Amino acid sequence: MSRITKPPLETTSKPRAAERIRAAADEMFYREGIRAIGVDEIVTRAGVTKPSLYRSYASKDELAAAYLKDYDERFCRAFDEAGSGREDDPYGHLLAYLEGLALRATKSGYRGCGLTNAAVEYPQTGHPARKVAEASKRAFRDRLVALAKAMGAKDPQSLGDGLLLLIEGTYASGQLFGKGGPATSLVENAKRLIEAAIRD
Repeated sequence: MSRITKPPLETTSKPRAAERIRAAADEMFYREGIRAIGVDEIVTRAGVTKPSLYRSYASKDELAAAYLKDYDERFCRAFDEAGSGREDDPYGHLLAYLEGLALRATKSGYRGCGLTNAAVEYPQTGHPARKVAEASKRAFRDRLVALAKAMGAKDPQSLGDGLLLLIEGTYASGQLFGKGGPATSLVENAKRLIEAAIRD
């Protein structure tokens, strides 16, 4: 009697519906804005059904919050990577991040910071997307103040906030001006701000 054998397990499985939904939302929310994209567009792009989306996420608002959490994780990772090998050099760490940001912000199609964009789209404090954006920005503000302190600023809070304003301004102006815009002077202006804060 012949034995029935099971087919071998596939080494690469197709991404689950939730992963495809999240990937589709990530791309579309960043490029077009969260409010501009409907659930129908997301499920079509992801190649899933609407019930699949609602099994994974209770609402579009929850999907938006998930997208922003993913965005925040990538942002934190990128900021940390800029400081790789510069653990004892807060100035070098910050400038490395700013140099990368200046390059990105002057490229065609740049859409700024997804978290900042979401905060503008959702002014309501209790909205799930707004909550994620606010928490991320508060943590980043604290991080910049800590770097300012490590650089020897007389008033770390003031320098940290000044750097945050420069960075947020770059997110916005990069979308408006692109190549040749104000983002090209980000690093130089940051250097001047830091030097003044340490010297005074």
